Amino acid sequence: MPAPTLTKNEIIARALEYGAESVGFAPVSRWDDFAEVPPEFRPLAIWPLAKTVIVLGVPLWLPIVEAAPSELGREQYLITNDLLDEVAYRVAGLLNRNGHAAINLPRDGQGEPEVLAEPPTAIFSHVWAAHLAGLGTVGRSRALLTRAFGPRQRLISVFTELELEGDPLPTETLCRDCHLCEQICPVKALSSQAGRPYADFDLEACAANGKRLRAAFRNPCGFCIKVCPVGEDRQLFQSTNTQKYFDEAAVLAEDPFAPEYQDWLHIRKYGGFQLPEDPVSIR
Repeated sequence: MPAPTLTKNEIIARALEYGAESVGFAPVSRWDDFAEVPPEFRPLAIWPLAKTVIVLGVPLWLPIVEAAPSELGREQYLITNDLLDEVAYRVAGLLNRNGHAAINLPRDGQGEPEVLAEPPTAIFSHVWAAHLAGLGTVGRSRALLTRAFGPRQRLISVFTELELEGDPLPTETLCRDCHLCEQICPVKALSSQAGRPYADFDLEACAANGKRLRAAFRNPCGFCIKVCPVGEDRQLFQSTNTQKYFDEAAVLAEDPFAPEYQDWLHIRKYGGFQLPEDPVSIR
């Protein structure tokens, strides 16, 4: 007698047990239905047996993101990446052991910073997969926005030949169209065009900045995700004043020991090399 088919609830329960914080399901037909992703980057172009994409997410904690760029932020980035890779591999293993072919895709699929500057950037977009799996909507910065964490989460996907019902798609966008992500980007990698819902993205500028921060052991940059006002985590961590990010340089130029920034400066001071933009108080 064949093993019974795994249910969505069973997969969700195990994925949460493995370490995921969010789980969504998308039939591969949704990529054709919405046509937001070019055909060569859709699931069937990668693995023709795929029928469902399972998207897994874990959050980034806002107080650590706010202090970026820092070594502490780098460690959070690395541990969430490692966790996602393990969770996705274990979910794929669960499916395979139960007779449902499955593969996991790396959480980035992009490689070294030098590769990032060469299109295409990655074999598969976990952001669009998460949107099509009902986890959130795509914001102006092209990051996934969720009610719980805004853009502050990392994502990964599992392809399986098991047909599972897709989760409901969001009915309204979470992006507030505030353009704060564009305004705060230190290398101006985001720029809007009239009538377009998403910002143009200068990947080369972003990758070059990432390479610079990586050499200092203080990557990722994180400015576009920390400034976003969306997310219930802002109430949880009692941080709703996004203007504070924009005022930082001017305030510290006048008073390098301004008390409202001392926690961020303390975090940035340790574990990585100094950066030219660091204020005098942490050099």
